[in-house]
Amino acid sequence: MTLAIFDLDNTLLNGDSDYLWGQFLAQQGHVDSDFYEKENQRFYDEYVAGTLDILEFLEFSLAPLSQIEMPQLTQLHNQFMDECIRPVITSKSRALIQEHINRQDTLLIITATNLFITAPIAKELGINNIIATEPEIINNRYNGKVLGIPCFREGKVERLKVWLKQNGGNLADSCFYSDSHNDLPLLEMVTKPIAVDPDDTLRSHAEMKGWEIISLKS
Repeated sequence: MTLAIFDLDNTLLNGDSDYLWGQFLAQQGHVDSDFYEKENQRFYDEYVAGTLDILEFLEFSLAPLSQIEMPQLTQLHNQFMDECIRPVITSKSRALIQEHINRQDTLLIITATNLFITAPIAKELGINNIIATEPEIINNRYNGKVLGIPCFREGKVERLKVWLKQNGGNLADSCFYSDSHNDLPLLEMVTKPIAVDPDDTLRSHAEMKGWEIISLKS
């Protein structure tokens, strides 16, 4: 298979879905607005700086899922898609995805953001395969814990290796689109790494390595 791999936040989306979900929950009154906004911003800043403790962040970000029943979560996510996600999907992102579909490539989203948030986004983008951080579900309710390896930095590499083995794939003739230096472990593995509206660290690295740099912003 020819594999086209995409990061999601600030790559295919002109925004961060995890951060936007936190803001949305605060606006809807499901979390303390002042506290959540402050912590949400702190974790995002640490992610950008490359200092994020992923387990600390997941303990914070998955807690609200455990406090809301599944039917209400579904309703909230539908509203979230309309108000927060579809507006940050750019025409350039949709065109790029369609280009790979036309080539009959295998498309895969790989993201640190949890599967509850991202699975409907992948469906909206027309991408059938997704590897994401998996929140644990017991008795049809999220329990605020992570199932398996978080899909972050080297964790993305480990999760992808498992996916490739399960699906009989490999990284020959593969490409990976990402905006973040946090994805350097995976970018270094693919045939064609592509920096998308990259942060300063990734831009410098991409320029040094001669990687392609593109923008998907409108």
